[in-house]
Amino acid sequence: MDRLIDKNSKIFVAMSGGVDSSVVAGLMKEQGYDVVGVTMCFSISHPNSKKPSCCGVDGIGDARRAAQILDIPHYVLDFAADINDYIIEDFTNEYLSGRTPNPCVRCNQHLKFGSLYKKVLSLGAGYLATGHYGKIEYNDERGCYEMKKAIDPKKDQSYFLYSMKRETLPRVLFPLGGMTKQEVRNLARRYNLNTADKAESQDICFVPDGGYKEFLKQRVGDRVFNPGPFKDPTGKIVGEHKGIANYTIGQRDKLGIALGHPVYVYKIEKETNTVYVGPQEVLYSSGLLASQFNPVSMEIPQEPMEVEVRIRYNAPEVKGTLIYLGEGNFRVDFQQPQKSVTPGQSVVFYRGDVVLAGGIIEKPIPCSEEKILQNVERV
Repeated sequence: MDRLIDKNSKIFVAMSGGVDSSVVAGLMKEQGYDVVGVTMCFSISHPNSKKPSCCGVDGIGDARRAAQILDIPHYVLDFAADINDYIIEDFTNEYLSGRTPNPCVRCNQHLKFGSLYKKVLSLGAGYLATGHYGKIEYNDERGCYEMKKAIDPKKDQSYFLYSMKRETLPRVLFPLGGMTKQEVRNLARRYNLNTADKAESQDICFVPDGGYKEFLKQRVGDRVFNPGPFKDPTGKIVGEHKGIANYTIGQRDKLGIALGHPVYVYKIEKETNTVYVGPQEVLYSSGLLASQFNPVSMEIPQEPMEVEVRIRYNAPEVKGTLIYLGEGNFRVDFQQPQKSVTPGQSVVFYRGDVVLAGGIIEKPIPCSEEKILQNVERV
């Protein structure tokens, strides 16, 4: 790790029951630190699930066993109310509003580096270490800590970490930021950890195998399936949808309409319960409006600034201009139009490997309406 840590401080490791956090605990102990393992319990159970979960009963058991192997204390802390209040309620409301939420970003913001961070500090922790693939380094020239990308681009999780508060960076550790996944598994085998070959958890932990639509139906009933019109860019009704929560920007498959040519969801309007579809060209936006600006590694910009922009986790970074509008709101203008800008998702700004800031997309700024209609008329 590229930072100095007080050897006399107690390090609490957030252990999810996966290989990454288990290796972090092993690394910290091997380096001579006083290590305590903690696991967040969300009281989530999917007894028939075949997929590994980071917060279910099996995860807690695997974390406890890893702590026993490493011979460190391990505690389970109850955060069931927190995940419901901060994550699940927002997840539900966002989908019912025609938006596509990102619960992992909110979990990092409100739970791991919110509720858990505050709790372990109250218990005497000097640092909270996690198995995230990112880096936190001190910039001597600026005199502050910065969030950075992990060294392995395939595992980098900085997109999901931008929502951390700047004041938490000095006391958070990401020991895996300079490692590849294979190196982590090799360490797990050297430590004889029970999690060494455990599969990764890829899905949203509180959503069962049936998927998010079934989850929403169980929470709010048939409101998820309140039908309404599909409309094309001219406003013409071209079919009936099965509830706005069932669709996301850029979706082409499973629309249930046949117009003789491919169409994509490009806008979802909660107020009129309308889903707009059109040719691929209408997916492109010249910019976006966003909120909840979080400057994790920078000051709030007073002037427009050139940045590298990522509008979804698996999207490449593109050049754009960030314009701060005040009260957490901001605008981004892309140098080149971008496809499928999705309300509810995060937009994150980089400069090289530094994670500057980010926020939540509220609205795409479409390329001109005239251009959209020209594209429709050509189809």
